[in-house]
Amino acid sequence: MERIHQWEPEFPAFPYKPYSIQFDFMKALYEYLNKGGISMLESPTGTGKTLSIICGTLQWLADQRKKQNGEIQDGPDKTSPNEIQFNSDDEPDWMRKFVVSQDHRNQEKKNKIKEFGMGLGRHKKEGSKDNHQNSFSQEEEDHFVTREKKNMHTPNDSLEMDDQEFLVEDYESDDEVALSSGKSKRKVSGVSNSSSSDDEEEQEESNKEKLKVYFCSRTHSQLSQFIRELRKTVFASELNVICLGSRKIFCINEEVLKLGSASHINEQCLELQKKKTTETSKAKKLAGAGKMSRTKASSGCPMLRNPKLQKNFRSQISQREALDIEDLIHLGRKVGTCPYYGSRSLVQGADLIVLPYQSLLSKSSRESLGLVLKNSIVIIDEAHNLADSLISMHDSKLENVHHHMERYFERFCSLLGPGNRRYIQTLIIVTRALLKLLHIEEASYVEPCQNDSTGKNGALDYSMAINDFLFSLNIDNINFVKLLQYIKESNIMHKVSGYGERTIKPRNDLGIKPSGECYEKESTLSSFRALADMLLSLINFDGDGKMIISKNRPTGLGERGGCIKFVKLRGDKIFSEVVDQAHAVVLAGGTLQPIEETRERLFPWLPPSQLNFFSCSHIVPPESILPMAVSSGPSGQLFDFSYNRRSSSAIVKELGLLLCNIVTVVPEGIVVFFSSFDYEEQVYGLWKTSGILDRIMKKKRIFREPRKNTDVESVLKEYKENIDALSKKDPKQNILSTSGAVLFAVVGGKISEGINLSDGMGRCIVMVGLPYPSPSDIELMERVKHIENLGNSNSIKSSKFYNDVPSGDVETGLEILRSCKRGKEYYENLCMKAVNQSIGRAIRHINDYAAILLVDVRYTSNSSKRSFSHPADKLPKWIKDCLIASTENYGEVHRRLNQFFKVNRKMGR
Repeated sequence: MERIHQWEPEFPAFPYKPYSIQFDFMKALYEYLNKGGISMLESPTGTGKTLSIICGTLQWLADQRKKQNGEIQDGPDKTSPNEIQFNSDDEPDWMRKFVVSQDHRNQEKKNKIKEFGMGLGRHKKEGSKDNHQNSFSQEEEDHFVTREKKNMHTPNDSLEMDDQEFLVEDYESDDEVALSSGKSKRKVSGVSNSSSSDDEEEQEESNKEKLKVYFCSRTHSQLSQFIRELRKTVFASELNVICLGSRKIFCINEEVLKLGSASHINEQCLELQKKKTTETSKAKKLAGAGKMSRTKASSGCPMLRNPKLQKNFRSQISQREALDIEDLIHLGRKVGTCPYYGSRSLVQGADLIVLPYQSLLSKSSRESLGLVLKNSIVIIDEAHNLADSLISMHDSKLENVHHHMERYFERFCSLLGPGNRRYIQTLIIVTRALLKLLHIEEASYVEPCQNDSTGKNGALDYSMAINDFLFSLNIDNINFVKLLQYIKESNIMHKVSGYGERTIKPRNDLGIKPSGECYEKESTLSSFRALADMLLSLINFDGDGKMIISKNRPTGLGERGGCIKFVKLRGDKIFSEVVDQAHAVVLAGGTLQPIEETRERLFPWLPPSQLNFFSCSHIVPPESILPMAVSSGPSGQLFDFSYNRRSSSAIVKELGLLLCNIVTVVPEGIVVFFSSFDYEEQVYGLWKTSGILDRIMKKKRIFREPRKNTDVESVLKEYKENIDALSKKDPKQNILSTSGAVLFAVVGGKISEGINLSDGMGRCIVMVGLPYPSPSDIELMERVKHIENLGNSNSIKSSKFYNDVPSGDVETGLEILRSCKRGKEYYENLCMKAVNQSIGRAIRHINDYAAILLVDVRYTSNSSKRSFSHPADKLPKWIKDCLIASTENYGEVHRRLNQFFKVNRKMGR
């Protein structure tokens, strides 16, 4: 029975009149934010999901701010729609913590209430000390870079001054009290760092307690899309909004950008933070009593040398509406300062923080960025990718670390204290054991259950449980928690890598060859970090993940390769850290089902009855889409793109003939999705030699998705310009004569995830085959086996397929899948979620229309070629309800396409 005083929240910031499903989405979101906890909201791609998230969440935030500021009164007699849930008797503890005292800051907020009465007036950031902290001191703290404490020690007579800076400070070994108290065990000198003023601390504490919203997505392009949608609302000017991203995305130092890879750019950025201009940053020894003085240091990066420019950067952000990543980069170039550190410094004062998944899910990243999740709202968009994004893998550049550790120990052994000697020797023992595992011919200590077959390129892959891995290497007696604590507190990785860089062959500061190319060899510091990540994985519980060992046989040059990876099978522990702190966590996406799988992988402790779930249909009418399963081509050849048959020249040629025909009937743009870049290259090459490409290009231009994400934007721009040029043509001309374009894309690539292919950019989507991941992927098979046993009381080792390891063998992987039920469903879901994500790129608004061709006999209703469940059962409901699951021949497909586009053009869509 409904309550007498039933009410509905209002969403005046929504820039248009919302459709019913958009209003229902915002209403459900508002209700779930009131309740708190974990919620999942599913809305098909193209239904305005992002805008609904923005208006639903930020309207809720606005109402809470009004209550904090005293604009909404408590009490049962007050019946304002958006305040009923918050009377004084029912007010939750988490909200009471946000009620601030009635001081001048409250009045300042009230005075800034603008249009729509949002009550979210932006705080003035100019001159605010909490937002203007030194931007590179954070980085030094994050990565354990000390502030030249090495220069405060009296040089040892037996050590040259050039090497003195690399001597690690004394470390008090086995100090359990210090370890448990969280205090550093390094012996500190008499010089202490100055603390912030009382005002700064008070303001910082106020910012930490402020109710914040964190919006996360997987890619930077998705974050930029969020900001573009935010600008359509009043919230863009009412809120303090900051967008965070990676160094590679934000960097504007052209010399550093030449390094190319993200790891090299990260490494050089950190290195530049340690290098100070001239020697003024070093502690100098004064004459007399050995007193120390220090002059102000500045960054070695030219983009951070002038603090005034950073202040100017922050000031300009505060005067503008929400800026996306591209805007911040442009502003950084204009001002002449680093946008990466400039944006980071604004986190504490922000109301809305937009950032990638990993920056929020990683505890170390949260700490380094200063993210405080306590009682906050966390929105995770495109959450169908979330569980697998928690799966981390680390390969250690062991040779590099081991070599430099031995050289360092040999050089400084006589000068090291007992604590340092012990831990450095332990690190050498660990790296030596790991190298032995990769380098010996026969892994005699590996359990007999391993599969000895060799995979691609002669690699021998197998998996081990964490404890078995430690026992087999005879390092199970090492306390890795204390060892990691030592690495963190002693600054050993910087000392060893610094000394290593000093002793190797001289090179320029950026590691760039005269030709402009960067060195490919990994730096010692990045290798050391990879080792630290690997060691961190070894303190997980035995069932949390698996160790994957990949060994290569000797090459003709006598070189050996290989790596050790940790596949994290359980994401619930990482996710629980976020859930435990936040007031509400919302997972949103176009394809979240089956929700039970997501629940068991991310929050198995939560009873299904306590999980809030909402799902809605699409906004487009059925006549605006034409999904068809295409089982055969123009000459009658069946389409079977299964792994063993997809390379058949007959099938590839038939696919080309299909495309030659549909370019004559489909207007504007066609997007063809292939299962991988390798397969796309194979098909493209065969079509080029057979003349099929020439036939296609007589009707439409051909574009190809590049492998490098940085090149995608330019390809899409040219593709779009080609499509847009059609609208400028004389409508009396035959639009199908020589018009439009075809874009070859890849499932799982950038175009398939987050790129808008609305209107003419995607009039027809061609999905080639079923993009199942390779069963030879040992990491994937470990996840399959893990999911098969989720919720089972019996140990995973009791499973009959536990000892089956693919090791590059497709047949063995398929055998594992046939032995599974839930694991096989997970495998199928990976494929169909990728399909749904790709085909959903085309329909983006209510007046859009597109045809969707599912080209494979396995999509058809009467197929006998399937090894798994029917793919159509896992299509989104709005597509499945309209699917033409069987056609007599290609002629029927062609007729339906012709009729579909003729009708929609007449309707003026």
